[in-house]
Amino acid sequence: MSDLFGPETVPSQDHGERPLADKLRPNSLQYFFGQEHLLADGKPLRRAIDSGKAHSMIFWGPPGTGKTTLARMIANSTDAHFIALSAVMAGVKDIRAAVAKAQDFRAIHNVSTVLFLDEVHRFNKSQQDAFLPYVEDGTLTFIGATTENPSFELNNALLSRARVYVLKSLDDGALKKILRRGLADADSGLGEHQYEIDDDALELVIMAADGDARRALNLLQLASDLVPANKSRITLAHAEDVAQGSQRRFDKQGEYFYDQISALHKSIRGSDPDASLYWLMRMLDGGCDPLYVARRMIRTASEDIGNADPRALRICLDAWETLERLGSPEGELALAQAAVFMACAAKSNAVYKASKLAAADVREFGTLDVPLHLRNAPTKLMQSLGYGEKYRYAHDEDDGFAAGERYFPEDMPERTYYDPVPRGLELKISQKLAELRRRNRSDNDAS
Repeated sequence: MSDLFGPETVPSQDHGERPLADKLRPNSLQYFFGQEHLLADGKPLRRAIDSGKAHSMIFWGPPGTGKTTLARMIANSTDAHFIALSAVMAGVKDIRAAVAKAQDFRAIHNVSTVLFLDEVHRFNKSQQDAFLPYVEDGTLTFIGATTENPSFELNNALLSRARVYVLKSLDDGALKKILRRGLADADSGLGEHQYEIDDDALELVIMAADGDARRALNLLQLASDLVPANKSRITLAHAEDVAQGSQRRFDKQGEYFYDQISALHKSIRGSDPDASLYWLMRMLDGGCDPLYVARRMIRTASEDIGNADPRALRICLDAWETLERLGSPEGELALAQAAVFMACAAKSNAVYKASKLAAADVREFGTLDVPLHLRNAPTKLMQSLGYGEKYRYAHDEDDGFAAGERYFPEDMPERTYYDPVPRGLELKISQKLAELRRRNRSDNDAS
């Protein structure tokens, strides 16, 4: 096997010293840890590797979860020529070169080709389409890797020809096995110098890696560089030095970003203040703009709480103003206060649903005229045309309510959009509206 951009064409940095994550890349499932949901006995991906029968596929998952490694294993298992491209650097010229190599191997050596495209979501539609004819005729087995949702980032034509496998963040157990292998493997690990690591240091590295094997091994390698030449133990102090500044995975405009804001919104809607605080702090910890969170929480106050507790909207606006005045991190406490209040508040989506229904009627009925009795009549001409005629001024009626008065356009039926829930303030609103609607019906029956 060979890479289109292999070691022979890309000079190694640091005088040939390869990163530990690259040196330790497993070439068999024996040393591949994690992703049991895909690689357990009987699972489709495991069967493909064991049988040596590859199919086109997309690996979707966070960084450092084994996407590239699995692609290489599949090429190994099928004795295929392996070409690796990165969509960050490659273009149409590189695609053509890869296809030409694959055709040569097929014609001359009767060997199939696995083409691996990392960051496949970076390719535009035409670039993605360029692979399709060669996937169709068997020239290439295509394997793409992406950290973004394929449903949004990849063409339907490409998705229909490739099976999507979802990789998960590595759990602590998998990361511990990977790190222990890096310490123990004299050939592929940290070298002839055998290091040991304190348990608390190992736990810190695992926590800072945040499910990413590449990051875990890089941190381990950096920590080992801090160990004096006459020592062989990686201590908590070494781990703390290299783990400083590590942040949880977030990706400000990607899939994880929208997943987390969705989780915050749904936790508030579900009246769980503890989960609401957790997701809020996850986003802030990951570097999300607090003002963006404030804006989304204001939306939540109207959509999910509404008139069941109108204070929620005001509290969210106050939290936004507090953030603008104090900045971060001081102002973030106001966000936490607002999140907890909203999670505990009575919930209603009645206004949200009512606005959708009203908007649908606006589209259906078009531009209906305002009834004459509801129009203002500031001029004599307007008065002569009947503007405002027979309008009943509600403040002059009993209880400030003009029973039987009609406010919808004449060519449109009466509608009831707003249906208050029996919770919070809307319980009283519901009782009030029921009485007013009863009076409307009585007046209409009498007339």
